[in-house]
Amino acid sequence: MRTATSIDVVDHDRRRLLRGALAITVAGAAGLLPAYPGVAAGGDAIRPFRVNVPEEDLAELRRRVLATRWPDRETVNDQSQGIPLAKIKPLIAYWGTGYDWRKAEAKLNALPQFMTEIDGVDIHFIHVRSKHPDALPVIITHGWPGSVFENLKVIGPLTDPTAHGGHAEDAFDVIIPSMPGYGFSGKPTDTGWGPDRIARAWAELMKRLGYTRYVAQGGDWGSPVSSAMARLAPAGLLGIHINLPAIVPPEIAAVLAVGGPAPAGLSEKERATFDAFIAAAKMGNRTYAAMMGSRPQTIGYAITDSPAGLAAWMLGHPGFTHWTYDSSDPEKSPDEVLDDVTLYWLTNSAVSSARLYWEYDGGRSPAFAAGEKTAEISLPVAITVFPGESYRAPETWARRAYRNLMYFHEVDKGGHFAAWEQPELFSTELRAAFKPLRAAK
Repeated sequence: MRTATSIDVVDHDRRRLLRGALAITVAGAAGLLPAYPGVAAGGDAIRPFRVNVPEEDLAELRRRVLATRWPDRETVNDQSQGIPLAKIKPLIAYWGTGYDWRKAEAKLNALPQFMTEIDGVDIHFIHVRSKHPDALPVIITHGWPGSVFENLKVIGPLTDPTAHGGHAEDAFDVIIPSMPGYGFSGKPTDTGWGPDRIARAWAELMKRLGYTRYVAQGGDWGSPVSSAMARLAPAGLLGIHINLPAIVPPEIAAVLAVGGPAPAGLSEKERATFDAFIAAAKMGNRTYAAMMGSRPQTIGYAITDSPAGLAAWMLGHPGFTHWTYDSSDPEKSPDEVLDDVTLYWLTNSAVSSARLYWEYDGGRSPAFAAGEKTAEISLPVAITVFPGESYRAPETWARRAYRNLMYFHEVDKGGHFAAWEQPELFSTELRAAFKPLRAAK
């Protein structure tokens, strides 16, 4: 039974944070809020939102960071035991002494942000309209341990393509929601919030924004969510683009489950992908998913109590493996990394975000075609393969998995966080992938 008391306990930290957000009165909002024809009075309201974290929360974070109790160093010279002490310690020191969250706030507050309640949960989202007419709306879904921060750099290239090597007819309206349990979105207090339910919420959001034609994009968790949208085929959805496709055939998945050996008859690219999955399993690259998929509450006590523990847990994700946290690389700088980690800390969303793995059949891999029910997807699907992804999808497997694969392209740069790492290239890919759908009725 959901009581007011239980909700207050579960959501106390988020409410405390949101109480610090800059209030916008109804009268003041009248001139700021765009006309949303899909919005009715009452519970469907779309409210403007700005971030303003209380200073005492930032002071408490710095205090905890500087009081970190460190373990001894690892006994190997690689990352097989986890993120090396020598790699994370300077980042944590900077977090406690030099990092400025207010700059991250400014990035968010420079954009139109909103809240709306869908299916009993507040959904935070960024909504940037293009100045170009007939822009194609795209809803972009982040993953874990990502957030809306991972998609901020594609807003400019997508909404204003003429300033980024594109043409006016390439323009998008961009909608970037925070998934339930992530960032400034509300935390579900009931079960069932897996990719399908999020997909239905996103369809409702696009309807509420007044869009009758749109596309969806996602990597990491955004891929299962976007794929669920394509499978459910809500009114108005024209197609999807994903960069973590579910391409592993059932017979290959069965062999991977027992650790090989590789079946005969694989092509060179198929064998390389098979070997990548075997190597990742031996390295324990998805151990985090197994833990959060089975005991999110248990790991949550540690990563909710220790900022350094939260950072180490998040940065142990394979998508961060090659990140150097070097200020000379703006897509992988200490500030870029800490913006994301700090958002999780300030919103106390370590556990609420981890529960998505528990909902997703114990944290199974999203790479398997059968698990993602790709055979049920009839809408057009586009795939971009980035070389630094945890596996490179072979086109043969992709075409077998997605019967309406309209676009497949392998690029030469970028990794798991493609929009974050290569925003211009990522945006170019979306323009090309969705071009055939712009004239669809």
